[in-house]
Amino acid sequence: MDKPGVLFVCIHNSARSQMAEAFLRQMAGDRFDVSSAGMEPTTINPLAVEVMKEEGLDISDNQAKSVFSLYQEAKLYRYVITVCDESNSQRCPVFPGITNRLHWNFADPASFTGTHEERLAETRKVRDEIKKAIQDWLRGLEND
Repeated sequence: MDKPGVLFVCIHNSARSQMAEAFLRQMAGDRFDVSSAGMEPTTINPLAVEVMKEEGLDISDNQAKSVFSLYQEAKLYRYVITVCDESNSQRCPVFPGITNRLHWNFADPASFTGTHEERLAETRKVRDEIKKAIQDWLRGLEND
């Protein structure tokens, strides 16, 4: 039996969606086929790599993927979860099949300013918010 697909999408697939993918793989990778992608893929944000290592998750070798490439491949996802701001989430293509679209708004670590430690602290907050959102979402699925 195929596992339901979950796709996390943000602008660059460099931080938020990568963190969400790693957490869901860790928490429920046996239940879901998990991916992430971006609308304008770029390189993985070093701050995201650093804060995820603190959680015991290594995303340093991950590659950013294009959501439009996945769309063109006609990939099927039970859940498409955007983790960027509302206006950018509207740019995400509508995937074929029965798809539940969810939107979780998290700050973009690429926009953080200040010293390395200040930007790292803000990225940790985002990481923790993403982790909690996934835990809450999984609990909600169990109660359905």
